[in-house]
Amino acid sequence: MRSETVLPAGTWDLARAIDRVLIDHDSRHRRRIVLRTEAARELLLDLAQAVRLRHGDGLLLDDGGVVRVEARPEPLAEIHAHADDDLVRIAWHLGNRHLPVQLLGVHIRIRRDHVIEAMVEQLGGHVDHIEAPFDPEAGAYAAGPHHHHHHHHDDDDH
Repeated sequence: MRSETVLPAGTWDLARAIDRVLIDHDSRHRRRIVLRTEAARELLLDLAQAVRLRHGDGLLLDDGGVVRVEARPEPLAEIHAHADDDLVRIAWHLGNRHLPVQLLGVHIRIRRDHVIEAMVEQLGGHVDHIEAPFDPEAGAYAAGPHHHHHHHHDDDDH
């Protein structure tokens, strides 16, 4: 199987999915890679430029079928705070350290890191260890209205 086109999440009919690939965050920024589907089939992703694959995207196959991209659950720290001011302060400190973060309203997800988790608690936050898909913000220099499917201007992955 071969795909040269990514269909952004929410823009394609899920009923067209014939299979799925489960990919962790680090492996979802790609141009060309052979992926193994859940049905143990090989899929060549062959794009003109590297894109960040997101949970729910579809990989359009040459024959018209679609393989759904799913984010593999990873060990994460989910951060919350009782006061909005504390959560904003925590977000600022995480950004100041250039950490990849996933913003979920009243929660922030980061990769587990005991040093950062201790800092978060000192700033008034609370940390829960979870296993979940990690889909961090693409960053300020990602092009496009929703920071979706575009390459960064530098080699940073966050």
